[in-house]
Amino acid sequence: MPDPATPEPAAPRPTTDDPVRWGVLAPGGIAATFARDLALVPEATLVAAGSRTLASAEAFVAEHGGRAHGSYADLVADPDVEVVYVASPHAFHLEHARLALEAGKHVLCEKPVALNAAEAEEMVAAARAADRFLMEGMWTACNPVVRELAAGLRSGRWGTPRRLHAELGFVVPRDPGHRLVDPALGGGALLDIGVYPVTFAHLLLGEAESLWPVGDLSDRGVDTDVVIAGSYPGGVLVTLSASITSWSSKRAEIATDTGRIVVEQFLHPTAATYTPYDDERPAGEPETITGTEPLVGRGFGNEIAEVGRCVRAGLRESPLVPHEQTLTVMRQLDSVRATLGVHYPGEPDLR
Repeated sequence: MPDPATPEPAAPRPTTDDPVRWGVLAPGGIAATFARDLALVPEATLVAAGSRTLASAEAFVAEHGGRAHGSYADLVADPDVEVVYVASPHAFHLEHARLALEAGKHVLCEKPVALNAAEAEEMVAAARAADRFLMEGMWTACNPVVRELAAGLRSGRWGTPRRLHAELGFVVPRDPGHRLVDPALGGGALLDIGVYPVTFAHLLLGEAESLWPVGDLSDRGVDTDVVIAGSYPGGVLVTLSASITSWSSKRAEIATDTGRIVVEQFLHPTAATYTPYDDERPAGEPETITGTEPLVGRGFGNEIAEVGRCVRAGLRESPLVPHEQTLTVMRQLDSVRATLGVHYPGEPDLR
């Protein structure tokens, strides 16, 4: 029997060759897609999942692997978990991210990172206080095609951008219990869907100089349709839209002074197309734009690999999804909601 006065040997520190060990908090639908992509990343392994009920966690790990925990507290206390993926509704992101950070875990938090900018700032402060890595789960920022587009637009490869349009929308069932129509869960088109076109424009053009939204609200005060006109550096004019009442093309288009770029499924594209124009007609063969690295799965794989790279390098934020970028987008969403008059229970004044 070991001497109780003798300290237990320290667990070996992970090396750059060790797979990053992940735990999933709130294993719902988005977490299942995440786990399938995680299985495609050699540098990552799923070791645990935690839910509010043990049965839910057991069902998840039966399909995706790892051990099951019947509470979030048990998940973040698991010594094998290095990084916690927070997949709960965004109304609970701050609470759950803080729980993981205070337990000494790194955190990848599903988008939007929080309900508002004040909560996002609290989360960043908690990560810094805990000296742990934190990143918003914005897979678009890690997408190889989007990264190539951003670099090419900055270099003038496809001319000077003058206009950008991005739209995203789908029909949410008319169920009052659905999270996207529930104010208590941060429902609405803007936070859940509009964060994508707003972030896409930021990634390609930089920080917006001004945004002018219009929208339609439900009888519960939740935004169901939002259109945003924006002005960006260099005089680029932008229109962005999000809807939970109608189907959109999920396409983005960038018009330049030499041609047009079309991005299908812009939130996680596999390619984009640039067509040069002259005298209102195509002036040459379209160029297919791809990234310099492959898209892993649906795109969560690239996000997972970026977190792993940063964690193993000892970074506390990602250069692809830095804290200030996340906070800037959240402040823009706050401003849009304030103009529309969307306010969630218990939330401070956004103005």
